[in-house]
Amino acid sequence: MKKLIENPYKLSILQMLKGKCPICFEAKIFKGTVTMNDNCPNCGFKFERETGYFLGAMHFSYIWAGIILVLLIFILTLFFPDIREYKLVPFATILLIPFVPISFRYSRIVWIYFDLYFDRNKK
Repeated sequence: MKKLIENPYKLSILQMLKGKCPICFEAKIFKGTVTMNDNCPNCGFKFERETGYFLGAMHFSYIWAGIILVLLIFILTLFFPDIREYKLVPFATILLIPFVPISFRYSRIVWIYFDLYFDRNKK
C-alpha cells in the first residue's frame, strides 16, 4: 500500500472528473470505459462496498440524462425552430444514447465520493 492523502474525505471535483480513487487520489476507479476495478490498485479501497451498492448511482444517472436531454432538445429547437419541442423529444432521446456510457461512469464515480463523504465510517 502506497501513501494515502492526509484527509481522505476531502471532496475533490478535479479528482472526480479524473476518475481517481477517493482515498488516495492516484489510481483510477475504472480500468475501461465501463469496466470498474474491484479495489483500488494503489491503496486497496473496495469500490463496490456491498451488493446493490450502486443503486444510489442511478439517481445521479437520471439527473445527468435529464440535463443532457434538455440540452439536446434546446439545441434541436435552435436548428429546427419550426418543429414543436415535443416532436423533437424522440430525436433527442436517440442523440442521448452516445452519452449513456459517460453518464454510467460518472454517476458511479460521484456516488462513491458522495457516499464516502457523508458516511465516513465506510472506509
